[in-house]
Formats: sequence, C-alpha cells, structure tokens
Amino acid sequence: MTIRAAEAADVAGIVALFAADTLGGHGDTTDPAAAPVYAAAFERIRARSGEKLFVVVGDGAVVGTAQLSLITTLLHRGRTRALIEAVHVAPELRGRGVGAALMRHLIAVAKAEGAGVVELTSNKTRKDAHRFYERLGFARSHEGFKLTLEA
Repeated sequence: MTIRAAEAADVAGIVALFAADTLGGHGDTTDPAAAPVYAAAFERIRARSGEKLFVVVGDGAVVGTAQLSLITTLLHRGRTRALIEAVHVAPELRGRGVGAALMRHLIAVAKAEGAGVVELTSNKTRKDAHRFYERLGFARSHEGFKLTLEA
C-alpha cells in the first residue's frame, strides 16, 4: 500500500469509494454524467493553499482516501488547526491497518504544516469509525452541527 497526494486520474476511484458508502448518504455516484462535477471539485481542492487530498493505492487501485484542510484562526493565539474529512477505506480492507496508516500520515502532515490540533467529525451512525478514532487517541470533545445550504 502506498499513501500519496491524489492526482486527477484518482478521482474516479475516490468517487467509487464514496458511492459505495451505505452509511454516509452523501448522494455520490459513479454515473459518468457526474464526472465533470467531481473533476471540477478536484481542481478547486488542488488549487487551494492548505487543502490536501490523499489516496491509498494498493494493487494499482484507490483503496482509501482522506482530505486534510489547514485552517488558521485567531483562536488559541493563531494556532493552525487541521481538519480531516472524507476518510474512506474500501470495506474489504477495513481492520487491516490501512485506515490507521492513513490517519498517521495525515497527522504527520498536519504536524509538519504547523498544526497544533487535528479534528474531525463523523456521522453519528458510524459506530465502528468512532471506536477506530478513539483507538487512535481522538477524544469526543465537541458536539457538531451543520446547516445544509441549498444551491
């Protein structure tokens, strides 16, 4: 397994992981008609300073992904925070250390970028993921809220 920065050629594999997710309910799809939307989003991510999208590749296929966003605020004396999003590992590889390796990589990148804290959110239905994050040292410290905006 290799963890590296995502490339445009990886987008279809990343989206396939999202689309196969039965708990997330994000409406992702492998329908070719949606490909331009994902390609455009990938280009926006790649163009933004502080945004990093990673893939785990095994046997030539994308088997995991996660995004790291670096956010500097005035809070905590200007400390940079790293937000981890969209962590997905192929179901057949869960429990084999792939996700843990990916998370260690993300944390190392966050430290190298000067982040003082790493945070993430997880859907309340993902009980296995919650146990996984806690085993890695993450604490349930906040209550999360979101507001969906209509386009």
